[in-house]
Amino acid sequence: MNNAQLNELKQRYVASGAASPSTQFADHAENAELWDADGKRFVDFAGGIGVLNLGHRHPKVVEAIKAQLDKLMHTCQTVMPYAPYVQLAEKLCHLSPVKGEAKAMLVNSGAEALENAVKIARAATGRSGIICFDGSFHGRTFMTLAMTGKVLPYKNDFGPMPGDVYRAPFPVPYHGISGEDSLDSIKKLFKTDIAPHRVAAIVIEPIQGEGGFYIAPKRFLKALRELCDEHGILLIVDEVQCGFARTGKLFALEHYDGLQADIMTMAKSLADGMPLSAVVGTAEVMDSSGPNSLGGTYSGNPLSCAAALAVIEAIEEENLLEKSAALGNKLAKRFEQWRERFGPVDNPRKVGAMAAFELVKDKASRTPDPGLTAALCAKAKEKGLILLSCGFWANSIRILVPITVSDEVLEEGLGIIENCLEELVTVETTATA
Repeated sequence: MNNAQLNELKQRYVASGAASPSTQFADHAENAELWDADGKRFVDFAGGIGVLNLGHRHPKVVEAIKAQLDKLMHTCQTVMPYAPYVQLAEKLCHLSPVKGEAKAMLVNSGAEALENAVKIARAATGRSGIICFDGSFHGRTFMTLAMTGKVLPYKNDFGPMPGDVYRAPFPVPYHGISGEDSLDSIKKLFKTDIAPHRVAAIVIEPIQGEGGFYIAPKRFLKALRELCDEHGILLIVDEVQCGFARTGKLFALEHYDGLQADIMTMAKSLADGMPLSAVVGTAEVMDSSGPNSLGGTYSGNPLSCAAALAVIEAIEEENLLEKSAALGNKLAKRFEQWRERFGPVDNPRKVGAMAAFELVKDKASRTPDPGLTAALCAKAKEKGLILLSCGFWANSIRILVPITVSDEVLEEGLGIIENCLEELVTVETTATA
């Protein structure tokens, strides 16, 4: 079926809230390239929203899935467990920067990982309060919606959210919020909304994903760890989007000079396209809830676990951490050129290949320009590039191209962005004049 036929089916049978606005339908893909149902080729700078750090259909991952498929598809690991689940748990426990000896559990999505992290934190502390941050994105289930720090489009229509969730500003110095401001806001929460002895956990993305690729300052995260320790609060670090080589380390937290979490959540590129997420934490914390209190029918599916084990091997064997750092340097150099050349481009930032820049009305006021951002993404799509925006003000362009992208395809995609900026900024300047 072609795009038009598939679009008719979508409009007729897919719920509006779940339907993609795109009229193109993915048919097949390879590494950082994708072809739609009409045969049009796209360069993929979205990577399935950070799921494909190793690219579409990485050969090692495909091979591992096929081999597992020939052996076992499903039993439900709570009925009869299987080797890939426990082997992956072992790997993650050794690799994750958490306090002390670690244990892990596997589920299906980032939201499920965050839901279970909260359950575990509440069981471990006997407390119920959760503190999150503005601009955060933790999922679309009710608890994770309550934790997500952005109303539209995620939670506007869905009524009251679960309680005992509190929010502080995320430190974004570019927009006038320092690490000290964020810490002061948490301390104020302790006075105005919830006493620290009632807080189970503080949940933070070391680098916000949907929130704008803003980077938590090192001094701030260190102070947050100390604040948690002072009050017996667990620190939950959400690595759903920034994990698995995106930042030049396996986990973004590894950039923070030995700082450790009590609980970490991970998903997306963990299995390079297969549905899988994990919660990894201090063993005593992870064991705090009762028997059969965690899990689900498909949690830690054998095929997904096999894919994740292959991902970890590929990251090590193909030096993908070094490649991520090198890719980030290339992106940073290009972003800086654009910042100097184009008036609206500002605040380029990156950790490894987790890179973004901002589009603003002017650099002096730093006023976000979401209209131009949307126009850039739309024009890029017309020219054959899948590009994503993000951010609290919807004015950041984030790059989630596979780390395995070839130099030629990377340059092609960056060239499309540059051409789009030339067209859009010229049009904008002419209209103003």
